[in-house]
Amino acid sequence: MKALVDHVVRHLVANPDAMRLNTVEGEASVLIELTVAPEDVAKVKGPDGETLRAIRTVLSAAAGRRKAVLELLEPGASRGEE
Repeated sequence: MKALVDHVVRHLVANPDAMRLNTVEGEASVLIELTVAPEDVAKVKGPDGETLRAIRTVLSAAAGRRKAVLELLEPGASRGEE
C-alpha cells in the first residue's frame, strides 16, 4: 500500500524529497499518513479535494478486504490541536 501511495504522490509533487509516509498497520486496517512540502499540499488535494479522493479510491481498491485510510497531514500543524 505504501509503495502505491508513494508512486502516485511522488509524480504529483514538485518536491518529492520532502514527502514523508508513515504506515500504521492493524489486523483489519492500514493507516497511511502523508506529509508533503507546504507548496505541494494544493497539488495533492486538487480542486475541491478531488485528487486526494481519487488516490483514496485507488488505495481502497488495492487494499482488498482490509480498510485503507489515507490521511494528509498539514505541514506545521501538530496532531490533536483544536
